[in-house]
Amino acid sequence: MKFSLIICTYMRPESLLQLLQSVREQTLYPDEILIIDGSVNQDTEWVLNKNQFKNLNYFCVPIKDRGLTRQRNFGIERVEKDIDVICFLDDDTVLEVDYFKQLLKTYELYPEALGAGGYILDETKCEFVGYDYLPTKDEFYFDGWKRKDGSRFVLRKKLGLDSNCPPGYSSLYSHGRSVGFLPPSGKTYEVEMLMGGVSSFRKEVFNTLQFSTYFEGYGLYEDADFTLRVAKIGKLYLNTAAQLYHYHDASGRPNQYLYGKMVVRNGWYVWRTKNPKPFLEAKLKWHSITILLTLIRFSNTFTTNKKKEAFTEALGRTVGWWSLLFNKPQ
Repeated sequence: MKFSLIICTYMRPESLLQLLQSVREQTLYPDEILIIDGSVNQDTEWVLNKNQFKNLNYFCVPIKDRGLTRQRNFGIERVEKDIDVICFLDDDTVLEVDYFKQLLKTYELYPEALGAGGYILDETKCEFVGYDYLPTKDEFYFDGWKRKDGSRFVLRKKLGLDSNCPPGYSSLYSHGRSVGFLPPSGKTYEVEMLMGGVSSFRKEVFNTLQFSTYFEGYGLYEDADFTLRVAKIGKLYLNTAAQLYHYHDASGRPNQYLYGKMVVRNGWYVWRTKNPKPFLEAKLKWHSITILLTLIRFSNTFTTNKKKEAFTEALGRTVGWWSLLFNKPQ
């Protein structure tokens, strides 16, 4: 299979270089690499001029094409015609040496797959405990593996507001568990949502679908929206053997107030992508969880060292929730 790699970047030349160096070491190298740069300076271009990479094409996009979803669509339009699969990576990731080999193997094992995602290795400790294990209230258990559950999910369990779906699926009231809750088992799991920065899709998908330009700039939850739409027409898989690290470079991210506002408004948009006409129970649960998470974020003002960030994010969430009464996302 011929595959293209699209990396959308914004003001992160050092992180991008680190990613490309890990791409260079891959056991399976991309047939083309498209760097779609929305930066407002030339630092990224200078770094790439000093460090040459095979099959790499650099594009500095005009103002009208800046923003994650617009840059992805810009890159898709410039992929070579004979490409079979288009891969996307965030510019602050670093790959294990067989990432692409394992990722593309998904399409061989599951020919019906329209998309496949990689697995982010994080700092949460997972432990295999077998299939007869009974988890405690502060643990999350799936497919024989357990991990310590976050305090937000523990509280949601107590209030009857936890997701009723496995990781990678969105419930009818949204607020589900991401694919990050899947265990590092080496298995491949069917899902309906992928993380956009570690994803891939058959090129044919883009004959009918694009990334939504509703998601401006940073594009929070754009991946959930897009993959939910793909899942309505075909199958998606998460391959936990295709592994990488995500270092969450803080540069290029919005301030906490705007982030909090996006969490709510973009979250509402994605919820309605999955469930455009929710029943009353789903509405009550979505709003209850949204309010609960906002109150928890307000409480972090007194319980964490980053008091200002917690307060401004909670304020953004509050404004975002109230704005839904008068100006719902379209």
